[in-house]
Amino acid sequence: MIWKQEQNQTMAPCRETSFLLLLLLVALTISPSQGFLKTEKKIKSASFLSPKLVMNPGSVANPFLFDIDFPRGHIGIKAFDAEVVDQDGNPVPLHQTYLHHWIVQPYYVRKGFNLSHLDMPRNHGFSRQDNERHLTGSRPDYILVRNGGLCRNTVRHFFGLGSETRKTSTRVPEPYAIEIDNPEETPDGYEFKWLLNIHAIDTRGVVDKSGCTECRCDLYNVTVDEYGRAIKPDYKGGLFCCYDKTQCLVRNGFENVEKTRTLYLKYTVRWVDWDSSVVPAKVYILDVTDSWERSDGSTGDSQEHFCRVEYEVKPCKTNGDGCVDVKKKSLMMPFNGYIVYGVAHQHAGGIGAALYREDGEGICTSMAKYGNGDEPGNEAGYIVGMSSCYPEPVKVTSGETLTLEFNYSSAVGHTGVMGLFYILVAQQLPEPESSVPALFQGHEKDVSVLTFLAATVVVAVVVLIAAVASH
Repeated sequence: MIWKQEQNQTMAPCRETSFLLLLLLVALTISPSQGFLKTEKKIKSASFLSPKLVMNPGSVANPFLFDIDFPRGHIGIKAFDAEVVDQDGNPVPLHQTYLHHWIVQPYYVRKGFNLSHLDMPRNHGFSRQDNERHLTGSRPDYILVRNGGLCRNTVRHFFGLGSETRKTSTRVPEPYAIEIDNPEETPDGYEFKWLLNIHAIDTRGVVDKSGCTECRCDLYNVTVDEYGRAIKPDYKGGLFCCYDKTQCLVRNGFENVEKTRTLYLKYTVRWVDWDSSVVPAKVYILDVTDSWERSDGSTGDSQEHFCRVEYEVKPCKTNGDGCVDVKKKSLMMPFNGYIVYGVAHQHAGGIGAALYREDGEGICTSMAKYGNGDEPGNEAGYIVGMSSCYPEPVKVTSGETLTLEFNYSSAVGHTGVMGLFYILVAQQLPEPESSVPALFQGHEKDVSVLTFLAATVVVAVVVLIAAVASH
């Protein structure tokens, strides 16, 4: 647009007014924070492929992959997204290969030491009993870098999702980022690296797709876990039954057809080089199965927490929209800070989750999104996304108790479901001069608990329809 100067002075006020309006419109299209103005042009992006997964009908891959490709240096992570692709780079739908979960965790390794699967603690990222052989002593071979808590002995990773990964926003709001590889924190004689765990289940030709994806033990014909420990008779399904190289039951004749395929996890990282304009945010993962209970003298320390990670949803005795399994857990927060992001992780049957204060004040809700087609990212009957929340920074005080609530449809039973809630916590807010007026703030507003309940009913109907259609 060219601004033309006219000789007719009577038109000047109109022109000036129009110009001011134009400036206002431009201002309204600018991102909500000054931090964004500082860092948007510096955001970098790169996509990587994991080592290959060789899959056959009914097979399970659950490898731990070390020293994966990742941006190096002192950086701030802005987003981490992933999906399963074939050898030609085409997205693979969930009804062919179900992505149970992927998790990524940083670690320090002693220079010259090659970390392998055998060195990892028992049960890895979802451990119940850690082997401390490599974790203690003056010079351990490796040091896992854990998230802020609370279940630091089990749910240790920084990033991780499952079937919902394609349509779940992992964007870290401006001007925050997750600080990675600060050279001042690296122990002498160690290197900073990343490990990746992918849990994929090939459901082509299986007898029961939902049973295989929920890791029902009878379909995997296992009686011992990955380490040879006997599985308890009342354990119907979950991680202990669908470990690496197990096999889900396939229809007669189907397994004789040569259908071996090579797959990869394609992951995309967005980051900025670290500088003073970036405000650090820390990852905390809360688990609704956490056993912690408030008692006299309790501090909320991670040693007081025992997290089961998964649980069973039993079918309700009556059919209908009211068949909703509600699981709640109140937890003491171990930090002073501000919650700037949140998202839940659920499995099939999930309706949604919420995080709120003891008085019922809502902080964040995360609702399940189900597909209604066949194409990748819209697979009918599967959770293809979880809504993320970007509240105005919510102040939380150390020792304050927050409540988790996870809702699942119980129209049919579900095994091995999860109830994890990821939050990002900033220890401080941006300096006042780094923010524009609230008029221009564009963060998503959190919905109230009443809205959460209403949305729960709507999603429950969708889940019920999907359950009926699949049975």
